[in-house]
Amino acid sequence: MGEVVATTVSFADEKAPAETVGVGRYVEMEQDGDSNTVKSRLSGLFWHGGSAYDAWFSCASNQVAQVLLTLPYSFSQLGMLSGILFQIFYGLMGSWTAYLISILYVEYRTRKEREKADFRNHVIQWFEVLDGLLGRHWRNVGLAFNCTFLLFGSVIQLIACASNIYYINDKLDKRTWTYIFGACCATTVFIPSFHNYRIWSFLGLVMTTYTAWYLAIASLIHGQVDGVKHSGPTKMVLYFTGATNILYTFGGHAVTVEIMHAMWRPQKFKAIYLMATLYVLTLTLPSAASVYWAFGDALLTHSNALAMLPRTAWRDAAVVLMLIHQFITFGFACTPLYFVWEKLIGLHDCKSLCKRAAARLPVVVPIWFLAIIFPFFGPINSAVGSLLVSFTVYIIPALAHMITFRSASARENAVETPPRFMGRWTGTFIINAFVVAWVLVVGFGFGGWASITNFVHQIDTFGLFTKCYQCPPPPPGNSIPFPGGPLGNITMPFNGTAGITPAPAPSPASLLHHHRHHHSHGL
Repeated sequence: MGEVVATTVSFADEKAPAETVGVGRYVEMEQDGDSNTVKSRLSGLFWHGGSAYDAWFSCASNQVAQVLLTLPYSFSQLGMLSGILFQIFYGLMGSWTAYLISILYVEYRTRKEREKADFRNHVIQWFEVLDGLLGRHWRNVGLAFNCTFLLFGSVIQLIACASNIYYINDKLDKRTWTYIFGACCATTVFIPSFHNYRIWSFLGLVMTTYTAWYLAIASLIHGQVDGVKHSGPTKMVLYFTGATNILYTFGGHAVTVEIMHAMWRPQKFKAIYLMATLYVLTLTLPSAASVYWAFGDALLTHSNALAMLPRTAWRDAAVVLMLIHQFITFGFACTPLYFVWEKLIGLHDCKSLCKRAAARLPVVVPIWFLAIIFPFFGPINSAVGSLLVSFTVYIIPALAHMITFRSASARENAVETPPRFMGRWTGTFIINAFVVAWVLVVGFGFGGWASITNFVHQIDTFGLFTKCYQCPPPPPGNSIPFPGGPLGNITMPFNGTAGITPAPAPSPASLLHHHRHHHSHGL
């Protein structure tokens, strides 16, 4: 296949689009204006990203955000051995389906370019790839699953922000922190596209790397708690809940098409996701194993690993860095939703940044609302993994690849042929069939049953709109009583919640005295 270079994304100030040279071949056009000016150099350094390195940073940064903090929780459900094996297995499976998505994108892009299609002010998305290759029914299914997954992916990032900040400032409950960070994350409407995440994706990965190694080293230094037990797995429902959280962990490639479209040479993406996954495993395996080794079954009731470690300056730094990274990952998950909304209302090709930013704001509102309804940090990951990730980034890409190249003519004219070491078309078909069967039965079937059972248990235990999920109860002495009259004394705990303490029942003698006192005053 010839070289392929991505076209421009939507905003006018971005790099000029690629110019076609022959069928399926693109060459990067030079940027308009003087590229030697200080402004252009700074813009290229921090803003305009389209290299293979940018794509690698985007994939790795997007893949291992808040879920890093829930993997020790999954290890407590799975046990050490199963936790390690599932991470490796789902990491490889996720890399394979990301490869399939990249092949389908290049196939679609090449076919459309042969038809003289112009993507000068248009970002190609996954549902459009399905539409062009397989028709509108596949487009509708892909659009529904992709948008719902990205919606709840954004919700999870918002929940994680509130969960993390609480560990360095518990004067506000987690619901209030969700309000605050929802407003902060809404500023991502001003980031045009994945083309403009260069500095953010780099910083996000640096921040996550620090947090991962902090968890590992701090747990090893802390040592095992007294009477630590490692009894997992103990229940089937917990086992498959933990497995689907790992399925979710390595299912972050729902934004693969958008990342590829922002690249100058998208054909280089084929191995990028695998390289990103291998790096992510160097973060997730040591951190999850170390925390589980130190705290064992105590993690079953603490889905956020930061809750287990004592507060230090190192932990506070990890919390702050993860907060910043979750803001970035919120943007990663929300940007494709912004594109879909812009296309729906006819503003996708608008060159005004302010108009498009204003038009994007309604997308944030339902995310904000859902984060307040379901603040179950940890269990919600498994539910999303089993019900949405399983289809969005595993089953649908594998089926789409099989059906797209089911005919001999399609295989013969394919832009990309499968590598020889994978068994060419026969080997690819077998692997795809295995992915579909495994994820459908284990991920969606058993995982869906387990994660929904656990999710319903959280609702029964804490309720919807819970104010502070898994917050420790306030110490009994940390309250200030105020006289409450006949209803009792109102106590204001230092954590900001209020409760009513019933007053002791009056004795018959005091009631008789009270009646005589009022009668003597003519009352």
